[in-house]
Amino acid sequence: SQTSVKDKKVKHGSYSHIVHCCRKKCLLFNDVLLIVAVLHTGFSRRARSFEMILIGRFLEGIGAGRTPHYSMLM
Repeated sequence: SQTSVKDKKVKHGSYSHIVHCCRKKCLLFNDVLLIVAVLHTGFSRRARSFEMILIGRFLEGIGAGRTPHYSMLM
């Protein structure tokens, strides 16, 4: 029978403990990255800077690529 990670007793230093502690921080960091990307894209018109669009799109791509990995940690 299969048992979930939560059913097992977790020792300090094990992989499950790291996943439990770092998941929220990783998701928060990814959210901050996406907010910075959206701000770059949004203010590019006001600043009349095409480069800000490129930077924003690049950061959005990084954030979108990292999101599925964090959701698998659950």
